[in-house]
Amino acid sequence: MILGFLSKRGGIMKRNISRMLFLGIILVSMSGFFLSCANKKDGKIKIGALQLVEHVALDAAYAGFVDALAEEGYVDGESIKIDFQNAQGEQANCQTIAQKFINDKSDLILAIATPAAQAVANLTETIPILITAVTDPESAMLVKSNEMPGTNVTGTSDLTPVAAQIALIKKLVPEVKTIGFLYNSSEQNSKFQIDLAKKEADALGISYLDATVSSSNEIQQVVQSLVGKVDAVYSPTDNMIAAGIPTVAGVLNPAKIPFIVGEEGMVQAGGLATYGINYYALGKQTGKMAAEILRDGKKPATMPIQYLQGGDFALNEASAKEIGIIIPEELLLELGK
Repeated sequence: MILGFLSKRGGIMKRNISRMLFLGIILVSMSGFFLSCANKKDGKIKIGALQLVEHVALDAAYAGFVDALAEEGYVDGESIKIDFQNAQGEQANCQTIAQKFINDKSDLILAIATPAAQAVANLTETIPILITAVTDPESAMLVKSNEMPGTNVTGTSDLTPVAAQIALIKKLVPEVKTIGFLYNSSEQNSKFQIDLAKKEADALGISYLDATVSSSNEIQQVVQSLVGKVDAVYSPTDNMIAAGIPTVAGVLNPAKIPFIVGEEGMVQAGGLATYGINYYALGKQTGKMAAEILRDGKKPATMPIQYLQGGDFALNEASAKEIGIIIPEELLLELGK
């Protein structure tokens, strides 16, 4: 009877041990699950941010993107982790960085400027991609149409008021006969805007010369070749030229040639004037679109490309003084002077 009791008790103990082991396995599994959830909350929303090159406009667009996400509750270092990378103007670097973001299993990628956007879009069709500072995503073959992207890409266009910029040349240089169009011939963004500029110049009866560069090392020589041939120079929102504005202004200003540019950051760096968009606001607009994807589950394929409306007049008074140009009263009024 004692043996039976001990045998029965031993069976109970074995069952209890089995239950404890089973419960232990469940607890370990659940702790792993909750740890995984905690990690997701603490930083597993990974955002890769690829910027083509460092200059005022693109820097402002990135700052606006980060600030907009924070306003929407996605603070870098808290609920999200942003891996920011600058390609230093090199297409090869864009491809390497884009591949890194994919290998890191980023949840969303921001691409700033057309070459950066193309590098990322060529490598993934599944990760949502937000673009900004891309003039025409459709012609850059990033989306099927700007109205209905139909791909994993959406974002904001930095299409500036090109017609107003060319008209501005006529206001500043009433006797203008020939404009030099200075741009990077390999940047789709620039070619698109130059085509628009040429149409406006044709409508105003102004002739023009193409002055193209393919590397930053060519800028000074190409700009010097325009001296004595043109009455003004125009550059759109071209990333290579924007990064080399001091070089351009260093040639044109002493030669008394007005340099009209595509955006305010280029004016601040030495260009004479522009009607341009606010890149910080453009970046904020992009950040709000990113929040809609992360929070609301929206799909880039059905999110139209967005634009900023209007353009603000900007003037570099130091450049105007060096050139010796008289600014019309109507333009000074736009500056509140």
